[in-house]
Amino acid sequence: MSDRKPSPFPVLLTNDVCSLIEAAEDVYQIRFKNRAANAYLVRGTNRTIMIDVGLSSNYPALLECLCHLGCPPETIDMVILSHEHLDHIGAAWHFGGRTLIAAHRLAANKIMLRDDFSMLRKMFNEPPVPINVDFWLEEGNLIDLGNFRLHVMYTPGHTSACISLFDQDRGLLFAADTLMPGGVMGGVFGSGSIADYIQSLERLKGLNSRILLSGHGRLSDTPQDDVRIALQRSHALLSDTAQLFEALDARSNFEPIMQSVRDLNKLDDG
Repeated sequence: MSDRKPSPFPVLLTNDVCSLIEAAEDVYQIRFKNRAANAYLVRGTNRTIMIDVGLSSNYPALLECLCHLGCPPETIDMVILSHEHLDHIGAAWHFGGRTLIAAHRLAANKIMLRDDFSMLRKMFNEPPVPINVDFWLEEGNLIDLGNFRLHVMYTPGHTSACISLFDQDRGLLFAADTLMPGGVMGGVFGSGSIADYIQSLERLKGLNSRILLSGHGRLSDTPQDDVRIALQRSHALLSDTAQLFEALDARSNFEPIMQSVRDLNKLDDG
């Protein structure tokens, strides 16, 4: 017999591509079985939103889940993108024109300019289609759905553009790749920073969160434990990185690069 306690989150639908799971009343996780990030539907009394939408290739399965809930795409008022990586935003172009798209201003800039390197297009082999962002979000914005009030938190680290959404009254924390169950770290990509990651985790640690709805993996009803472990791991990663740079003698390695920059500046001045 297994000692693992049963999940408190009921599975409503499952197929070869994804599972539809009820996280709370009117809140649903669509968990894909490939590399796509989780998508979330939040059905408010005044408006309905999605937080991330997964890969474009998973859109038919996403559509099946939405229709199962009686929320076809045309009933969704806004799609909020947690950051610029295509495993989170690839299917957003399917919603364009009838649904408003929102993202943090730093992510919006990369998405609108189709910065394929930042968006990891080669990693996910997504179609090169434009995704338009209608609203540029900032720290402190409030998304009022009627029965949900989601506060926008700027939580960089994984990338420079990451946001989390928090409903204080219900303790719902949509943390994307900043915090995942078991304290798993989402990695630091391109514009990201371990130091920023730690600061963002410290902010999440101070919340009265009760359910963690992350970018990958299962739902978690132990977010305080998750963030404590993630902080330990991120501090260890920062320490390991410092030791690595010391071992590589970073100054001597970077000096030739800096000299090349100085030489180029001389050419420009000439």
